[in-house]
Amino acid sequence: MKSQGIRVGGGSRTGFRFAFGSLLVTGVILLAGCSSAASTHAGAAGVPELGAVPAATAAPAAMAAPSTASRDSAFGSLQNAADASGSIATGGGAVPDVGGPLIVRTGQLDLRVADLDAAISAAERAVAAVGGYVAESQRSGDGDQASASVVFRVPAARWTDVLVALRAVGTKVLGEQTSSQEVTAQVVDLGARLANLRVTETALQGIMDRATKIPDVLAVQAQLTDVRGQIEELTAEQQTLQNQAALATLTVTFAPPPAVAVTQVREGWDPASQIDQATATLVGLGQGLAGAGIWLLIVGLPIFVVVGVLGLIGFLVIRHVRGGSPRPAALPPVAEA
Repeated sequence: MKSQGIRVGGGSRTGFRFAFGSLLVTGVILLAGCSSAASTHAGAAGVPELGAVPAATAAPAAMAAPSTASRDSAFGSLQNAADASGSIATGGGAVPDVGGPLIVRTGQLDLRVADLDAAISAAERAVAAVGGYVAESQRSGDGDQASASVVFRVPAARWTDVLVALRAVGTKVLGEQTSSQEVTAQVVDLGARLANLRVTETALQGIMDRATKIPDVLAVQAQLTDVRGQIEELTAEQQTLQNQAALATLTVTFAPPPAVAVTQVREGWDPASQIDQATATLVGLGQGLAGAGIWLLIVGLPIFVVVGVLGLIGFLVIRHVRGGSPRPAALPPVAEA
C-alpha cells in the first residue's frame, strides 16, 4: 500500500509537470504566432495589426487566460502603430499648389466730398462693379458736418482699378496709405501640415477599425480626436489667409468740406441766446449780492455789536483809570527881572 501511495504521488507530480510544460509551450507558441502575424502585416502595410492571432493557437489561447504581459504587448503594438502612422504621415502628404504668390493687401483712403450720400453711393457702385462688397460702415455727425467711414473688400486683382475709381469719387484726396504682406509660405506650410495630419487620420482610422479591445479603442480614439482638432484649426487658419489674399481690405473715409469762418460765426451767433446769457449773469450777480447782505445781517451785525460793546467798555475803563490818578503840582511862577 505504501509503495502504491508513493506511485500515486509520483504520478501526480509527473502529471503536474507535464501540464505545466504543456501550458508553457502553448504560451510560447501563442506569443510566437502573435509576433509572426504582427511582423507579416507590418511588412505589408507598414502598420502592425492589433489582436492578430493564428487560428491554430486560438483554442489554446482561449484555454489559457490572457495575462497582463499579453495586454501590455497589445497596447505596445498600438503605440507602435501610432508611431508608424506618424512616420507615414511625415513623407506621404502632398503639398498643395497655391497657384502663385499670395499677397494680403490693406489700404486707407481719406476723401473730401461735396455730397456725402452721393459719394458713398458712387463708391459702393464702383466696388460692386469689380466684384467687391461693403464689409463695415459707420457714420457720425449730421447735416453739412456729417462724415462716414466704409470698409470695402475688393478682389486683389482689381486693387489698382478700385483705387483709381475711388479717388475720382472725392473732390480731393486728403490721405492715402497702402500696405502688402506675402503669405505664400504660411499657406504652403499649413497645406503640408494638413496633408500629413490627414494621412495620420487615415492610419489611425484603420487602426480603430481593427482594434477589438476597449483600452486600444479608447487610446486610438483619443489620438484621432486630437488629430482631427488640429486639422480643423489649421484648415480655418489656411482659409482665413486665402480669403485675405483673395479679397483686399480698403477703408475709405468721406469728410465734408470745411465751413467758411464767416458762416461759422454767423451760424454760431444767436441774439436770444445772448440775452438769455446776459440775464442769467445779472440774476447770478443779484443773487450773490443778496446772499452777501443776508450773511452780513445775520452773522456780521451781531459780531459788530459785540465788538462795539467790548470797545466801549474798554474805553470807559481806560478813562476811569486816567481820571483817578493824582495830578502833578503846579510850579510857582518865575519872577521877572
